[in-house]
Amino acid sequence: MSGADERPVGIDELLERVREGYERIGPEEAHAAARAGEAVLVDIRYAALRERDGLIPGALVVERNELEWRLDPQGSHRLPEATGHDLRVVVICNEGYASSLAAASLHTLGLSRATDLIGGFQAWRAAGLPVTP
Repeated sequence: MSGADERPVGIDELLERVREGYERIGPEEAHAAARAGEAVLVDIRYAALRERDGLIPGALVVERNELEWRLDPQGSHRLPEATGHDLRVVVICNEGYASSLAAASLHTLGLSRATDLIGGFQAWRAAGLPVTP
């Protein structure tokens, strides 16, 4: 809850604030990190977008409302890939907005290397990186 002296924060300011807490990466860097086994790509787009636009090969699909439960290394509902707090996670949404909030949430859980993809899936596809139907 906000204190009495705090003013409400709009979404644009909130995004700016959370993005200051970590370094975002572009499509080519995310692709290279995943190929080298240095990062786990996590697609949080909803099903209709995945069906319409396709999938990033090798990316984990985790609905946004399940993200923290699936990636918390201490959680009882974690994925096998959630091996520790040092895991480098690259969160991918459609255009790179919701993923910023998701990455910030993962930081709160102690996943200090979590980041998100600048421009999201649309930037990945525009860069000509692999997509499967």
